[in-house]
Amino acid sequence: MSTFRLVLAGCIFCLAIYLFVSAPPPLEESGQRQTAARAVEVEHVFRAVNSVNEAARQIYTSRIVGPGKQVGLGFGEDWAEPDVEKGPLPALFLRLAAARLEAKPTRLSLNLGSDEPINKSNLFDAAQMEASGIVKSSREPVFSQIEEVGVVGMFPDIASAQPCVTCHNEHADSPKVDWELGDVMGATTWTYPDAVLGADEYLATTEATFEAVAEAYTQYLDKVSGFAEPIEIGSDWPDQGKLALPDLETFLTEVRAAASASIVDELILQSEAEVAQ
Repeated sequence: MSTFRLVLAGCIFCLAIYLFVSAPPPLEESGQRQTAARAVEVEHVFRAVNSVNEAARQIYTSRIVGPGKQVGLGFGEDWAEPDVEKGPLPALFLRLAAARLEAKPTRLSLNLGSDEPINKSNLFDAAQMEASGIVKSSREPVFSQIEEVGVVGMFPDIASAQPCVTCHNEHADSPKVDWELGDVMGATTWTYPDAVLGADEYLATTEATFEAVAEAYTQYLDKVSGFAEPIEIGSDWPDQGKLALPDLETFLTEVRAAASASIVDELILQSEAEVAQ
């Protein structure tokens, strides 16, 4: 094995430990220097942060919204109203995370859109509609460069959990009522001003995405804390038949476990591409 590959293996090992811990400490100084020296194409960053987004939404939808409804928890578009005892629907949960991400200094933006949205504000514009058609047919991300915006990555938003399908099919404002599991329901779009960034910024950007998810989930827990009927917050999930929700650490640990392998894979793919050149 070459010296480069040995160094890379060591850095990836440190990175894996860093990502799988729910509240990661700073990387070791030597590993941090080696990692920061690498350059990462933004497409790898988009794939990494999209894996965080997909993990968070899938876990929130399948382990909280679906089972939560069965034990008496409510979810709706009016969840933020003062006297409403509900949580955000999955798409609104993503919106919360996107808003928190916008407030961070990472320069990364996230948007959810569709050609058949429930909320008309999520309807694609003409340019997005064309790209989304490619995404829908190929089920692969599409990358482009837009002047004064930067690099754009559009990823398929696939119906991966039954509660999401049921909600869209039963919603009064849904323009489509025959969604099925596995359908491409729209697209998540990421933008970043630069085509290449340092690996230290890669780590900061992915960590900021985790933080945005954590802050969105905290907003939900804050709302739940004011419900008339107390909800148990701890290590249990509503899928265990209890009127309970996981605390922030439990929820975020699950998201990290689901997304971290993809984050490491993207850094490996970038490094392997450099070796092949």
